[in-house]
Amino acid sequence: MHILLVEDDAQLGSAIQRALERLSYTVSWLRDGRSALSAMRDRTADLVLLDLGLPGRDGIEVLIEARRVHVDTPVLVMTARDGLSARVDGLDAGADDYLTKPFHVEELAARIRSLTRRMRGLSVNRIDVGALSLDVGTSEVSFRGEAVDLTRREFALLQALMENAGKLVRRESLENSLYGLDHVVGNNALEVLVHSLRRKLSFETIRNVRGFGYMIPQDPK
Repeated sequence: MHILLVEDDAQLGSAIQRALERLSYTVSWLRDGRSALSAMRDRTADLVLLDLGLPGRDGIEVLIEARRVHVDTPVLVMTARDGLSARVDGLDAGADDYLTKPFHVEELAARIRSLTRRMRGLSVNRIDVGALSLDVGTSEVSFRGEAVDLTRREFALLQALMENAGKLVRRESLENSLYGLDHVVGNNALEVLVHSLRRKLSFETIRNVRGFGYMIPQDPK
């Protein structure tokens, strides 16, 4: 899952990025409003964490403009503006959730999971597809009843495919989710990751539609 983090405080932004990456999220960190709006318009992120007090352009303005041009990416506003009117303004501008600073990373992670469930139409953190089970909250994966140890990117790839079980996921979408804005992706980086994941599951679990992308069937063997 690719998260766009928009936060101008260097210490806080770095701490959030490190914490979320440990939870297997891909995080692209931007520090000003103009860059944030441009990135939101590109629609490469699955979720946006948006500070309001930004240089260049205020977060509320960014959010209003993004919604005006029909950017529907879920947005969680993070801000020190804790008054009722500030929360109302943020929600009215198009925010999906609101978190007041300071906050614990555990609460931020729970809010992200909640928004993800809402976005995917899920009621719990666990995704079950045939013999595969993935828990977003604990980062645990099992296949045929046995625990599977995955790297951060393997987990993110498997989650993206399981959330779309039975559907082709285009390679461009997978690369955005796995590598975000800040990485140069090698020509065969995704193929190498898929191969590694297949070795830990089975080679029939992930199907390749050559030139387009990958999919997990509804009942993987």
